[in-house]
Amino acid sequence: MQVNSPSVIDSSSQDNNLSDMDPNAVRAQVKKATLDFKNSWRNLAQALYTVYKDKLYRNWGYEKFDRYTEKEVHIRKHTAMKLIRSYTFLESEEDSLCLTNESESDSVADKPSLTLEAADILRKAKKSLDQGDYEKVKKDIIGGGKESKEVKKDLTALIMKRRKDVNPEEVRTKHRQIAINRFLGLLKAFKNEIEVLKILPGSVAEDIGQLLKTIERHTIEKS
Repeated sequence: MQVNSPSVIDSSSQDNNLSDMDPNAVRAQVKKATLDFKNSWRNLAQALYTVYKDKLYRNWGYEKFDRYTEKEVHIRKHTAMKLIRSYTFLESEEDSLCLTNESESDSVADKPSLTLEAADILRKAKKSLDQGDYEKVKKDIIGGGKESKEVKKDLTALIMKRRKDVNPEEVRTKHRQIAINRFLGLLKAFKNEIEVLKILPGSVAEDIGQLLKTIERHTIEKS
């Protein structure tokens, strides 16, 4: 991802003194500085993502990523992972929100930008809500003028409502089927190893085959 270099106003230069600048130029400067401020976290997140993904911290004498972030970056693992997850979410899911170079667009300052908190809320909304509710949350964050704290409160209430609307029996049935399928997969793999590697008598593989048929028959009858 290409990242804009921070805008720096040289207060020591008379030519760059804000009071001497054209009002429209000051306005553009403020908008650009706002974009840089909101997205500054992404520079750190992008770097941390590379360190985490490529395990670069091991080159610097750290066995674990959290030890590196605590000792050198001075942030907790929770914060580091929040940065990384928010960054990768925006990269993969919300390409329209990525930063661009000024050479690629004449209206960079007008493009949507997100604070870390807003990006984290959007990531959680995408994970927990259906597309319609997610789009509503996104609209509130980007164009609705709502503060992140307010959107987060609304999101929490919406998620809790969705959970209450879910039929508990349907949830239990789903979890039960997932557990059965996982167990069937393990049995099939074990049966295959017995047959290929000859680690147990063939009769054991036959018994497992019968057990698989019995479980699958009961599963069909329950469905």
